[in-house]
Amino acid sequence: MSKNLRGRALGARRAFPERSRSFFSSSYPEGTHKLEHNLVGHPLLELDALALLGEALPPESVEYNRGDLPIGVDGKPEGNGLTIGETIRNIATSNSWAVLKNIEQNRPFEGLLHELIGELAPIIEARTGKILRPQGFIFISSPDAVTPYHFDPEHNILLQLRGHKVMTVFPPGDPRFAPDAVHETYHTGGGRELTWDEAFMRHGVRFTLYPTDAIYVPVMAPHFVQNGKEVSVSLSITWRSEWSFAEADARAFNKVLRRWGLQPKPPQRWPASNQAKAMAMRVVRRLSGKG
Repeated sequence: MSKNLRGRALGARRAFPERSRSFFSSSYPEGTHKLEHNLVGHPLLELDALALLGEALPPESVEYNRGDLPIGVDGKPEGNGLTIGETIRNIATSNSWAVLKNIEQNRPFEGLLHELIGELAPIIEARTGKILRPQGFIFISSPDAVTPYHFDPEHNILLQLRGHKVMTVFPPGDPRFAPDAVHETYHTGGGRELTWDEAFMRHGVRFTLYPTDAIYVPVMAPHFVQNGKEVSVSLSITWRSEWSFAEADARAFNKVLRRWGLQPKPPQRWPASNQAKAMAMRVVRRLSGKG
C-alpha cells in the first residue's frame, strides 16, 4: 500500500469511523469482530452499477448460482440459467447468489478499494507487515440465499450495504471445523468448501449484519452466511500478508510430507512465522518448475 494511497484515503471522509478503527486495532488479525462503515448509498454500489460491472468483468471474475443451497455443499453449486446482468437486475426474484471478483480490475472500483484499505493501512502494517494483493469482491444475494460453509485465505472485511444477513464464524486453525488435510488440499489447488456437521453449530458465533455494519473475518476462519428476507448487497475488501502466504505454503509443504508417510504438525497461527516450512515449500516449487 503506497504512501500516496494512504494519504488520499486519510484526506477524504472516512468510511470507517474512529470507533471502528479502534475496534479493528484491538482485534486484528486474529479476532472476528464487528465494525461500522459509511458506504451505504455509494453510487458505485447500487444494483444498476453492479449489473454493468458484472457484464464488464471477464467471465472468470464472475460467479453466480442458485441461492437455495444447503449450508454444506459437495462440489460446484448448480447454476441459475441466467446471465450475470439478468441475475443482478432481477436479484429480488432470481433466487440467486452472485459474486463479482477482483473488482479492482475496473478503475473506479480500484480507487474505492484502495481508499478503504488505506484508512486501515497503518494498523494492518504495524501488525502483519506490508499489505499484499489487495482485492475486492461484491456479493449480491436474493432473499433467503445461503453462502455455504467455507474458508478464505485472505484477511477480510465484509461491509453490509443493503438488506441483512447472518454470518456464523468458527475458530480459525481448529481442526474440528476444518481438518488439516482439507487445508492442505485447498492450498495445493483444491476447493474451499468444507464438510458441514450440524454439531458444529453450537461452536459458531453469529453476527447479524445490517446496512452500515461490517465484520472482520480472520484468515481461514470457517464460516457460512444466511441471507435475510430481502435483497442483500455486501462488499468484501481483502488483502494478504507475508504471514498468510507463509501459513499457506506451510500447509502445502505438510501435504508433501504426508506423501512421504509423515504426520506433520499444522502451522501455528499468528504471530508465529511458519517460515521454515514455507521456505521449504518454495524450494520444492522451484525444483519442480512451478515456482
